Order: sequence, then structure tokens, then C-alpha cells
Amino acid sequence: MPLKKMLLSASLLGLFAVLGTSLVAFTYESTRERIAQNERDTLVHSLSALIPPEHYDNDPVTDSTAVTDAALLGSPLPQQVYRARKNGQPVALALTAIAPDGYSGDINLLIAINLDGSLAGVRITAHRETPGLGDKIEAARSGWVHGFAGRSLRDPLPEKWKVKKDGGVFDQFTGATVTPRAVVKAVRNALGYYQQHRDTLFDSGDATAAQQEAPHGG
Repeated sequence: MPLKKMLLSASLLGLFAVLGTSLVAFTYESTRERIAQNERDTLVHSLSALIPPEHYDNDPVTDSTAVTDAALLGSPLPQQVYRARKNGQPVALALTAIAPDGYSGDINLLIAINLDGSLAGVRITAHRETPGLGDKIEAARSGWVHGFAGRSLRDPLPEKWKVKKDGGVFDQFTGATVTPRAVVKAVRNALGYYQQHRDTLFDSGDATAAQQEAPHGG
């Protein structure tokens, strides 16, 4: 190929690369705020479903912090804590956690805990479990996840925080025991984390100090 044609081809490729990069950057900038707002709206909806809005007068999304405990929260990555208050007093919080031992990988949860340590509710926010079997952990697929509301480490006792097949009190799904087993364990562990760090979690400052890299029981 003559040098002139080679230079022309290279110039055209360079031009297309610049145009493509510019288009991607423009698309990102033009949709970033909308995506962020959609994510915030989804979070607010989930929080409202777990902690009734009339129970608090602050904005839990902004009154939030991050904590880390790989053993009890299922991941070495920071997990979010959203705090609900009424007249400045703690009411409840919702924390993210991960069940790392789902049938098809990580199961992401949002776990709302009342000040007294009882569960306000649990929702599954992301998973890859088998459709028609493991996906019954979703509130839209069955009422199973609603069974956590009102539970605590006293009801049932920690040794009964298992599916019935393992000697506990929680139902499993026919043909899909691994998924509910993983969720039950993750919720129990999150309650354990709350029990250990409740006072620090509601501090108005950064609650990351609530976690020290000390080992915990699973």
C-alpha cells in the first residue's frame, strides 16, 4: 500500500477513535445525573418500604456512613449504613450486606434494623439465583423475605437462625435450599454486627471506626 494511502487510513482511524471517545464521553455526561437520581429514587423507595417514612424526619440517604466487616457483612468492601432519626433521636437503620455463599454467587441485601435490635425488614437488591427456584427470595416473587420482619437474635435464638432442613425455623424452597440458607445466615450475621456496634453506628460522625479488623464469629 502506498505511503499516502497508509497515512490516509491511519488518519481516518484516528478520527473515528476521537469521535467515538467524544460520543461516549458526551453520553456519559448527559446521563450521569439522571442515572444517579434514578439510583437515589430506588434507594429511597426501598428504605421507605422497610422503615415507614412517618417514623423519621431526617434524610437517611444523606445521614449515612460506611462500615467494613468481612466476616459479618459478607465482604471486605465497605457497606453502607442509612440512619433514620426522629427529632434527632435514633429510630432505625438500614445496612447493606452480602450473602457470599448463594447458589450462583453473591446475594446483595438491604437489612433494616430497629433501635431495639428487631428487624424492620429485609430486601434482596441483587442476585443471580436460579429463576423459578432461588429467585423466590425476591419480595416480588414470594412472601418469604417478609418473614424476617419482627425477628431478632432473641426470636429465634441464634442457634435457630437456620432453615428448617438444618434444624432452624426458616422455610426453605423445594429444590433450592442453598439460597435461603445463605440469606438467613447473612441476616443473622448482620444482626450480630448491629448488636456489637449499635451505639457507634448511630454516631453522627464517621462510623467506620465501628469496625476494627478484629475477627468475628460467623
